[in-house]
Amino acid sequence: MTNIILLGPPGAGKGTQARKLVEERGMVQLSTGDMLREAKTSGTEMGRRVAEVMDRGQLVTDEIVIGLIEEKLNTVKASGFIFDGFPRTLAQADALGELLAKNGQTLDAVIEMRVDDAALVARITGRYTCGNCGEVYHDETKPTKVAGVCDVCGSHDMKRRADDNEDSLKTRLMEYYKKTSPLIGYYYHARKLFTVDGLAEIDAVASAVAAILDGKAE
Repeated sequence: MTNIILLGPPGAGKGTQARKLVEERGMVQLSTGDMLREAKTSGTEMGRRVAEVMDRGQLVTDEIVIGLIEEKLNTVKASGFIFDGFPRTLAQADALGELLAKNGQTLDAVIEMRVDDAALVARITGRYTCGNCGEVYHDETKPTKVAGVCDVCGSHDMKRRADDNEDSLKTRLMEYYKKTSPLIGYYYHARKLFTVDGLAEIDAVASAVAAILDGKAE
């Protein structure tokens, strides 16, 4: 069982690397957002609590999120878990550590996907997605072969996220650094922190992550 956290600002490539780990190692990605959406429609007691809070437009408490994570740890068979979107604060990091210990598990690595902000903004503002199949493209690094036509499925439905603009990104980056960067020191002190270049080619990042998980990182 290998449990990891992927840390990094929006657009650092956490989702891409998580998908690779799911496909290649049989790990399960525990995304806070996905779990909340799933719980809201599940009809379980926890699901009803989530629905009530979200319907009131309030933020879901750490206690509820930890409850959802514990539910997954106890019911989903996996070679390990990837924590995505949690923890975001030091209090949540403490809670996750206590939860894993309670369930006889450990956190094996926290992988920080480090990026250069200016390069990250250029990367994200140029990206767009096929609305039909989800394939991701970029104005400079990965344009479609035929303008406006998806290489994979032939759809003309190309979409850009409304918040993938420079001003919005700078706000999201500042929010990340304010709230999440303290976790870097927290996990460094716990000797769990590893760093990879989040702006390297996807396969190079995947190799660096694999080396960490296989105990071969320098």
